[in-house]
Amino acid sequence: MAVVRRGKERTSSVLSSLPLQILFYVNGIYYIFYFLVTLAMIVYKSQVFSYPGDFLARDLALLFIMAILEALRLYFGSKGNLTEEQAPLGLSLAGSAGSVVFSVYFLVWQTYVLKADVILNSVLLCAYGFESVLKASAIAAFVS
Repeated sequence: MAVVRRGKERTSSVLSSLPLQILFYVNGIYYIFYFLVTLAMIVYKSQVFSYPGDFLARDLALLFIMAILEALRLYFGSKGNLTEEQAPLGLSLAGSAGSVVFSVYFLVWQTYVLKADVILNSVLLCAYGFESVLKASAIAAFVS
């Protein structure tokens, strides 16, 4: 936080974004819900449908890799926003691109796609888009 002193008056300039910080919190809670429901649906699909073992292992591995990426993305994004540093926020923005690829995989390319998968991933992709716009504007504010 930059503090400018002029005589007896004191003004401060806070560049971190409150809407972005709220979105990080909401996305963290939504991702926990997303992870648990997607995991339950993969287990359900493996019991109800003839799910090839290779594809089951791949879908589970990708879900867990996505969870690790999501935790790192949210950590760096929140840290970068609160400390007003563009490097961690930029890492989080790059992580968002990877998360989008994983989400598209679960939306389109996984072995069986249920309507619930479409809804969950559509909400997640919208959140990623909105978050990316706020991250870009926060980085622009930090640089200037």
